[in-house]
Amino acid sequence: MTDTPLLPHLLNACRNALATVQELDAVVKGKLRRMLERNGDLDGELLERHQFAAHGYAWFATYVAALTQMQGWAERLEAAGRLGELEGLMLQAAFGEYLSQIYGGIPMSQGEMVRLVDFGLDSTDRHQVQSHDLSVLREQGNTEAVRSRIAALIKDGNYGDASLADETLELVRDQFRKFAEAEVIPFAHDWHLKDELIPLPVVEQMAEMGVFGLTIPEEWGGLGMGKMAMCVVTEELSRAYIGVGSLGTRSEIAGELIRLGGTPEQKETFLPRIASGEILPTAVFTEPNTGSDLASLRTRAMRDGDVYRVTGNKTWITHASRSDLMTLLVRTNPDRKGYQGLSMLLAPKPRGTEADPFPAEGMTGGEIKVLGYRGMKEYELGFDGFEVPAANLLGGEEGQGFKQLMATFESARIQTAARAVGVAQCAMETGMRYAQERIQFAKPLYAFPRVHGKLAWMAVETMVARQLSYFAAREKDSDRRCDIEAGMAKLLAARVAWANADNALQIHGGNGYAEEYPISRILCDARILNIFEGAAEIQAQVVARGLLARRN
Repeated sequence: MTDTPLLPHLLNACRNALATVQELDAVVKGKLRRMLERNGDLDGELLERHQFAAHGYAWFATYVAALTQMQGWAERLEAAGRLGELEGLMLQAAFGEYLSQIYGGIPMSQGEMVRLVDFGLDSTDRHQVQSHDLSVLREQGNTEAVRSRIAALIKDGNYGDASLADETLELVRDQFRKFAEAEVIPFAHDWHLKDELIPLPVVEQMAEMGVFGLTIPEEWGGLGMGKMAMCVVTEELSRAYIGVGSLGTRSEIAGELIRLGGTPEQKETFLPRIASGEILPTAVFTEPNTGSDLASLRTRAMRDGDVYRVTGNKTWITHASRSDLMTLLVRTNPDRKGYQGLSMLLAPKPRGTEADPFPAEGMTGGEIKVLGYRGMKEYELGFDGFEVPAANLLGGEEGQGFKQLMATFESARIQTAARAVGVAQCAMETGMRYAQERIQFAKPLYAFPRVHGKLAWMAVETMVARQLSYFAAREKDSDRRCDIEAGMAKLLAARVAWANADNALQIHGGNGYAEEYPISRILCDARILNIFEGAAEIQAQVVARGLLARRN
């Protein structure tokens, strides 16, 4: 572990390999278009018939995007004189592993591996898109020696320079890390084991720190910061506990809905109170039989004078009891099927208590017991004539609900990617502590290559997910459309969080399966990331369809 197995001319080698794999991307995309198009247009029936290949392409393209962002990360560090040995080895290992998977098989899940042949490429096609640098990186990029050296460099808690390159963001990160380490980490596992709501004093401290108004413009009482700041804050809070990192999600969604789609009166009424934490919102979209199929949504809202009367059922509603405001997706026009009849209501409700969780007239609810992600609790809700002021129809126009919701998905998925990066970091650090403290056969577990090799790769892939998430955030901050980039970030980061948690539990051995060890909680928390804010399959569908529709 004393020799540095860093490839000579690393940045050039990675740059050349990236150019080669981008050529391969063009070949794959061309093959898939011929497979999935009819009369020059992407065909929905063919897309469903060849869903495995289409979703596999989403993963393929995500890998190419991830390597692109890792290359950009390393070049920024080099320009700033901060590209150290650890960062160089991370770049090398990321390229070595992802290039090997691109040419050998990319895991879409534990039981699904997509290969180039699934896109219609034969051996001749594959051999035509090769290069010397790509071959060297595949063979030497992520060797046991490389992982061992990375392990030696991260053992003291330095997991690489994230390259925020912004003094304000660095200060924000430090502030929230100190808060999380003092107010969250010592208590999070107890909250989980007791299945308790995150204590209100913690929520109030977060409100004072500006969490709930982070991206709300200053004119409406927020901090007016960008999505990069949101990523940094979310990552640090989720590193402590996903429940705390997720407290701001509903405020982010509600704030974005109202900022983009609300009337001036609605902005004036709600945004300052959301920003201050006076109002805790919840997102009420999902129904028992719809899931991601929002076009089939059934909950009705009938106009009756100055109110809408809501009837129907919702499920998987996070933080529903304690919330004060529901962003409630309903069908206001039963004659217009699909998305066209949907509207968004800003529905106030009284905050519930443990004794009476849903005191509002016309509204009932019951808790859904879950494995993890417990700090806000999940609920099923029933509405029977529940009243919402007609003035609270978002934007003042019916039929705009789906369009309004779609406008928030980029931010929500970037935030979820940041949550996943935080959980991935937490799992890695938890595994590292145990590996160094646990003595077996007269030495720490970390001395064994199969153990420190796992942790080395966790560090590399967490950085990959982080840089892809940061890229999506920067695109959003630049007012560029980034639905595909946000979907890629969420797709990859969720898988990394689960892989890190699973491997960290493996390092714990039997102790990891005991509830008293925090890694048991982290594993349960990590698992949800592949499901909410769009399951991995939905993310892959969105990414694939968007990319294949692009003509450039």
